[in-house]
Amino acid sequence: MKNLWMLMTVMLLTGCLGMPKAVTPVGQFELDRYLGQWYEIARLDHSFEQGLTQVSAEYTRREDGGVAVLNRGFSAAKGEWQEAEGKAYFVNDSDEAYLKVSFFGPFYGSYVVFELDHEGYQYAFVSGPDTDYLWLLARTPEVQPEIMQKFISMAKVRGFDTDAVIRVEQHR
Repeated sequence: MKNLWMLMTVMLLTGCLGMPKAVTPVGQFELDRYLGQWYEIARLDHSFEQGLTQVSAEYTRREDGGVAVLNRGFSAAKGEWQEAEGKAYFVNDSDEAYLKVSFFGPFYGSYVVFELDHEGYQYAFVSGPDTDYLWLLARTPEVQPEIMQKFISMAKVRGFDTDAVIRVEQHR
């Protein structure tokens, strides 16, 4: 019975570490080039981000080898900035863009970069554990229309509901 309880606990804690079947993490990933400020250009909306504009993410190295995550967005309804601090670690090898991220203690969810501008690390398409989680991140508050088109096209092929994608207002 004790082993069954441990197995169920492990499954609960790691249950969100999968990824959509059609999503493959980017290889030849270089964390040092990925670190820094990213702007959220588009996303599938969720309660934890609903109504937020000017959303950004800052990634820095942690002393334990992981990645510190600081997500920030402005809530017009509340008239204030909201922040969430988290931590992320590679699930497999450090050259594979498949990480687990936590904002709530021991509970982790998938962070899978499935498309990346390898040349300049200027944009990234990111999935969560299933097709309900999708983001387009960029180093600048706006992207060229062809990047947005590529994002929608690649996401649709992978089973994401691209009709539900919202563009994030990034006025600065």
